[in-house]
Amino acid sequence: MRIGIPRETRDGETRVAATPETVKKYVAAGHQVLVEREAGLAAHFSDAAYEQAGAQLTDAAQALSAALLLKVRAPDATELGKIQAGTAVVGMLDPFDEAGLDAMAQAGITGFALEAAPRTTRAQSLDVLSSQANLAGYKAVLLGAHYYGRMFPMMMTAAGTIKAARVVILGTGVAGLQAIATAKRLGAVVEASDVRPAAKEQVESLGAKFIDVPFETDEEREIAQGVGGYARPMPASWMTRQAALVSERCKQADIVISTALIPGRPAPTLISAETVRAMKPGSVIVDLAVERGGNCPLSQKGKVVQENGVTLVGLTNLPGMVATDASALYSRNILDFLKLIIDKEGNLAIARDDDIVQACLVCEAGKNLRKK
Repeated sequence: MRIGIPRETRDGETRVAATPETVKKYVAAGHQVLVEREAGLAAHFSDAAYEQAGAQLTDAAQALSAALLLKVRAPDATELGKIQAGTAVVGMLDPFDEAGLDAMAQAGITGFALEAAPRTTRAQSLDVLSSQANLAGYKAVLLGAHYYGRMFPMMMTAAGTIKAARVVILGTGVAGLQAIATAKRLGAVVEASDVRPAAKEQVESLGAKFIDVPFETDEEREIAQGVGGYARPMPASWMTRQAALVSERCKQADIVISTALIPGRPAPTLISAETVRAMKPGSVIVDLAVERGGNCPLSQKGKVVQENGVTLVGLTNLPGMVATDASALYSRNILDFLKLIIDKEGNLAIARDDDIVQACLVCEAGKNLRKK
């Protein structure tokens, strides 16, 4: 089968959907791999490395003419005009972008959105959300350290003692847990908050203190368990209590990293404008939820701004800031997913009875399968 690797066209997207490592495995399996020239350049993978792995270097049109396209982001309008009907596209296609899925369906694409894979043990190796969130959590701490005008660790010197930075992590999914671990390694005092009771044990195992908001009803406790590894919207009464407690912790913090997201919904507001204005001058907020509206209403997508001496970092695509490793992990996620839709003869064979394939298949035969 012909597999195409086009260069990503979205502004600021530095990742690539296949590395020389995975291309070599596709070629060994008998596939013809077409890589657009400079597709991996932003992630520091040279054209020569792809050629050595067995790929054929092409222009965009040739790469997009392949029967199977591997992408990081969903095809844009220009790419859709060059993709033939019946082409299979695998990537992070945003299963909640109805307009985008409609456009792909109208183009006759068979689309697989890897973000929609279930959070199960069997799907771990192809969980793109986890692989990329892990890197985002790491990079968020480094950004916090960059914009913070002081040191992370406590230091005792002849000139005096420097206090350790106080870091608050809001949301302890994959990104939040990696942020905790990274901040601890840098020597910070770390606190973390999450709606899920199970998060407390994970947070404390990493050496951080859990900001505990007691549940007052069985309904609150049940909702807090989440569904499929994801958080659910909590009742207003619990959110009010959490907001008050989190606000007090944020006012004492030097760096706040917010990671709270609920799939398909705007990001919950966790840090109010009033809280920001009460924080210490020089404090930093890194808002990882800014692409979905942000956990702080003062965050601005794609920008670093200041409010009353507090720096709000709203930069997006943090995994793309470590593009080499992000591409390596992502391309391996794709490699494992393709084992579910390519048969032993190397042909596309969609196993519609497979729960992972079912979840990821978002459009086919002109239909947006996510449309209700």
